[in-house]
Amino acid sequence: MAVINSASSSRELSNKHNRPVNSLQSPVLPETGDVRDLVCFSHLRWNFVYQRPQHLLSRATQHYRVWFIEEPIYDNSGLRMSVCRQDDQLHVLVPHLPHGTTPADALRLQRQLVDQFLADERIADFIAWYYTPMALLFSDHLQPQLTVYDCMDELSAFWGAPPQLLEQEKRLLQRAGVVFTGGYSLYEAKQHRHPRVFAFPSSIDFSHFSTARQNQTDPADQQAIPHPRIGFSGVIDERFDYDLIGEVARRRPDWHFVLIGPIVKIDQALLPKSDNVHYLGMKAYKELPTYLSNWDVAMLPFALNDSTRYISPTKTPEYLAAGLPVVSTPIRDVVRTYGTEDFVLIAESADAFEQAIELALAGKHPGDWSAIDTFLIENSWNRTWNDMHRLMVAEMNVAVEQ
Repeated sequence: MAVINSASSSRELSNKHNRPVNSLQSPVLPETGDVRDLVCFSHLRWNFVYQRPQHLLSRATQHYRVWFIEEPIYDNSGLRMSVCRQDDQLHVLVPHLPHGTTPADALRLQRQLVDQFLADERIADFIAWYYTPMALLFSDHLQPQLTVYDCMDELSAFWGAPPQLLEQEKRLLQRAGVVFTGGYSLYEAKQHRHPRVFAFPSSIDFSHFSTARQNQTDPADQQAIPHPRIGFSGVIDERFDYDLIGEVARRRPDWHFVLIGPIVKIDQALLPKSDNVHYLGMKAYKELPTYLSNWDVAMLPFALNDSTRYISPTKTPEYLAAGLPVVSTPIRDVVRTYGTEDFVLIAESADAFEQAIELALAGKHPGDWSAIDTFLIENSWNRTWNDMHRLMVAEMNVAVEQ
């Protein structure tokens, strides 16, 4: 896994792919002492799009019972914490609050439910893992053995971000033992705000997505779509450049654009609607290789705005693992990791995007799949979790010694 720490030496940073010199060794899983539980506070639903939290925390079950606490649901089922067991080591918890609960009461009731859950499960020594600083508003009284902030996005730049978010992030950074970031741009934004910041960009489950390189039966809802197919898989929100896709689709009615994923937070009337743009909705993680296997080119049509300034799209290595040529707008972390290596075509305007897709469809890019595969295999989610976990255990050991 490519790891950068704010105290990294120049020798480490000059190594290819910014990998510390020891990270290619066989993983030796560290001991976790008496800490057997990891409690995660997330703004994302476990059963939404399968992405960074699911990849990392499913691997955390090698060492811990993982308790994934989602944001509350307001309904008439009474005050309760529902628990859905995913497997022996992983449980998803959802606070249920009565309709009409005020914001102040919502925090008080979530605190009550978390305390009751910890008492019921007899959890005393645990790791607190945060994806949202807003969860501090009802969990700042807890005393975990270690607090981890896995900053996967600059949430304050997203539409509808709570006004208190930046202040809560400041508090979380003060409490955290280690801070992980979902990309290098985020690392650069956080590195001077905490002494132990590490960059862990999007990694890859290569064995899962590489099955798309084999012939897969075309899913039923995609079979009638003509080729060539240019596909996107991910959340369609304020980061999606719908004007770009609309313009390229208008220019090339013979190309078909397949869009997989939920549409959230944007007016659907703004999205391009033409016979060659196809919205197939959200698909299960296990289904994705069958869709990607039947595409010709994959794309990352992200707008260049505040919400995309720090992103490191998980889809980039997934597309490449599937054996697809990739065309992306100039997202900074995509350019620096994949564009400079000539793994991905970078195009900003509609003209450039159209020309890049033509190049990919002609089989003229990428030119070195061997180098791409070496990079992908070296950047697995397994390695990412193992490197993260070593840092976590080291931090807990330092705390014990002090």
